[in-house]
Amino acid sequence: MAATIDNSNAVQATKKKHLGIPEAAFVEDVDSFMKQPGNETADAALRRLDEQYQKYKYMELNLSQKKLRLKNQIPQITQTLEILRHMQKKKETTEPMETHFLLADNVYCKASVPPTDKVCLWLGANVMLEYDIDEAQALLEKNLSTASRNLETLVEDLDFLRDQFTTIEVNMARVYNWDVKRRSKENLLKSADKS
Repeated sequence: MAATIDNSNAVQATKKKHLGIPEAAFVEDVDSFMKQPGNETADAALRRLDEQYQKYKYMELNLSQKKLRLKNQIPQITQTLEILRHMQKKKETTEPMETHFLLADNVYCKASVPPTDKVCLWLGANVMLEYDIDEAQALLEKNLSTASRNLETLVEDLDFLRDQFTTIEVNMARVYNWDVKRRSKENLLKSADKS
């Protein structure tokens, strides 16, 4: 009894994990599948399966774009955190910090930064806020952990989507093969009736 409960909890956890992505049902019995409403012909059934396949492709495209954005965002956050840690160390000294900063693509400028306990973070959407170094570090560490967690979830969702692709492709092949067998039987019956 306990194993059944554990199993059902695992299934529920899996469904919650991939919320928003419908699970493709494997067509076990093609004959009963073809008797369902909307599957009057093999072409209609294949069209519906192809439509579902295209929806999965669209989801994959969106998730891949999100994954790419996160993969670009994580190194930027990490680099900013390293700079903040370096500024934290230099905060107590009186000598200015020599650095180069990016003006445009591949164009850097040399700068002398006096010791400070304030930094400005570019938050996006034309918004920049001033923070204490400790607050900025806490915010960026939180953002880094959130981005890493989101990336892991996206990778799992993409793996789940690939499984759905495989299921749909197998379903399409099974329906197509069922139709080929059906047509060959009809042709054999017609040729037997003519003889």
